[in-house]
Order: sequence, then C-alpha cells, then structure tokens
Amino acid sequence: MIIPPIKKAALVAGFITTLFSHQIMAEQSEPLVLQKIMFDMGEEMQNITAGISSEDWQRVAEAAIKIADHPKPPVSERMRIMSLLGTEMAAFKEGDMETHQSARKLAEIAKQENGQAVISAFSVLQNNCLSCHENYREKFQAHFYGTP
Repeated sequence: MIIPPIKKAALVAGFITTLFSHQIMAEQSEPLVLQKIMFDMGEEMQNITAGISSEDWQRVAEAAIKIADHPKPPVSERMRIMSLLGTEMAAFKEGDMETHQSARKLAEIAKQENGQAVISAFSVLQNNCLSCHENYREKFQAHFYGTP
C-alpha cells in the first residue's frame, strides 16, 4: 500500500505531536525526585529550628549535615532540569554549592555550641534557600507541573 506524501506527512506529524504531548503530560504529572529532596530538606530545616529552640546543638549539626549531603536527582532528571534552565544552569549549580557550604558551616558551628553563631549561620543557609526558591521555584512548577 502506497501512502501519498501529504498523508504520510500528516501521519508523521500526528505521531510526533502525540509523542510530545505525552512527554509534556508526563513531565507535568510525575513529581520530580527533586521535589522529594526539597521536602526532606524542608523537614531538616524544621529540625534545625527545633534544635536551636531547645539548644540541642547535636540535632542542629545532624540536620545541617543531611542538608549538606542531600542526594542528587537521577541523571535523567538532571538532564531535564538542564534543558529547562539552559544558560541559568551554572547559577543554579552555584546556588546549590553555596547551600551545601553554608549547611556544612552551620554543622561545624553547632558543634561549638555557640547559639548566637548558630543563629547567624542558619540565617545564611535560609537566605541561600530563599534565593534559589525565588529564582527557580515558579519556573520549575510551571514547566514540570503546569502550575504558576
């Protein structure tokens, strides 16, 4: 059976459209592993706050290390993120490194049991987190979940 070129082009275009629409729907419906990582880090931030409130410096240090050593998303997900961010990827990675460094610094200071210094170091960590969220959260939500 010979398919005329116009019908063939229409079939190919239809197939490609269907393929991409399924990919877009998958990207918007499947939560990123990064979302769970962020949720877990949020819980550790709460642990730090509770640790500061009770002057449980070990709890602060342990939670800060968990943030500093948070897992990375799978390679396939990182590729999707790189595709989204493009030229912003370097700044995104730099912000992530600053977060790791400030969390490690917080852990070190917590071991010294200096409450004022812990609060100052925690403020730096919070500002790093906030900066990243302000720069990227909406973009991620819109792209991967279809929400503003």
